[in-house]
Amino acid sequence: MADKQLPGDNISVIIPTYNRAEKLTKALDSVLAQTTPAQEIIVVDDGSTDHTEALIRHSYPTIRYHKQENRGVSAARNVGIQSAKSEWLAFLDSDDEWLPNKLEVQMQRLKSEPDKLICHTEEIWIRNGRRVNPKKKHAKKGGQIFEHCLPMCAMSPSSIMIHRSVLEDVGLFDESLPACEDYDLWLRITAKYPVTFIETPQIIKTGGHEDQLSQKYWGMDRFRIQALKNLLSCETIRPQLSVQQRQAATNMLAEKIKIFVLGARKRGREDEAADYESLLAEVVPVCLLNTTSHC
Repeated sequence: MADKQLPGDNISVIIPTYNRAEKLTKALDSVLAQTTPAQEIIVVDDGSTDHTEALIRHSYPTIRYHKQENRGVSAARNVGIQSAKSEWLAFLDSDDEWLPNKLEVQMQRLKSEPDKLICHTEEIWIRNGRRVNPKKKHAKKGGQIFEHCLPMCAMSPSSIMIHRSVLEDVGLFDESLPACEDYDLWLRITAKYPVTFIETPQIIKTGGHEDQLSQKYWGMDRFRIQALKNLLSCETIRPQLSVQQRQAATNMLAEKIKIFVLGARKRGREDEAADYESLLAEVVPVCLLNTTSHC
């Protein structure tokens, strides 16, 4: 593990955004209100056609602003990572907010656990303007959490603080994935690195609006399937997985393919269902094809 500089003023905040000028104001204000300020705040505008640029130029002149053609959230985050000057990186989605002590609490925890290079936090969920309680399946934890990350995204990007050496090791966000890009990256990270978890909420995570990626695409498991395939075939990551990790990832891949096939058939997408059934037979051990068997 590379030596790390302990957090101090050495934090860059990366905020990707696309046509969210009204929501972006709350996100930016929550960063500027931190009890421990970041060294820099970077907004990567992924081709907005609203007044995002005017908002930043007029109301937030100290913030680093980068505008690019619309290439997706992964590309926007990657641009922010590559241009950031700090050793420690924190992400914030433009429709979320931080509580005032977020960076301070994470810095204190990372100083107390010098073997950790990534920290995430509990969150408050707001859906359609109302607070809701996450289900048991959304429970978060720290430590060696690779298998915990297999069913779904187990860490919110807006809660993450990470040392850049981790990304230099496992790679950046996969720009070929239109969604579940965070799920993909967390698998690559947690396959190798333990994480630390702040049990008290430090972010407000807002959902239910139409421009969320989960609202844009049906069958989100198709992107998790691709992420699992990539993980299991990656020449740099796969050899480092334990036998238990490989088996767990393979089992999850089989389960997600089965779920996707059922969903495709319900929607009359027989060609897609057939393609994924072929994938199941190709990549999963025969014993997993029988749902009553236990490998």
